[in-house]
Amino acid sequence: MKSTSGANDGDASASITKRIKELGDWRGETLAQVRELIHAADPDIQEEWKWRGVPVWSHDGIVCTGESYKEVVKLTFARGAALKDPKKLFNSSLEGNTRRAIDLREGEKINEAALKQLIRAAVAANSAALAERATKKKKK
Repeated sequence: MKSTSGANDGDASASITKRIKELGDWRGETLAQVRELIHAADPDIQEEWKWRGVPVWSHDGIVCTGESYKEVVKLTFARGAALKDPKKLFNSSLEGNTRRAIDLREGEKINEAALKQLIRAAVAANSAALAERATKKKKK
């Protein structure tokens, strides 16, 4: 599991693990399950701890964040609006031009295959955007 957070690469992963344990309820279990699925979908994903305590998963840019609230665990995809979502996982933040989110509620079953597919699509979108920026720089 790769992680980044600044001074010590292990800090981000340790902080996420700590958050999962602190939650101590269905939200922690859900966040742990999502984390596992994200790493299964992309073994090269990096973990970050940003904005005063938000788990972030990145590969060539932010793939998604994992926030926990009283009623939901929210996975927000940075380029979600650009991703195909054939299984209709996105159910929140649908009105924006960039981001899309998945609100997971207590007792809901996660469509693991569809989530992994969405993670891979988000990584591919980030990689394509990075390559496009690099191509534009070379032309200048």
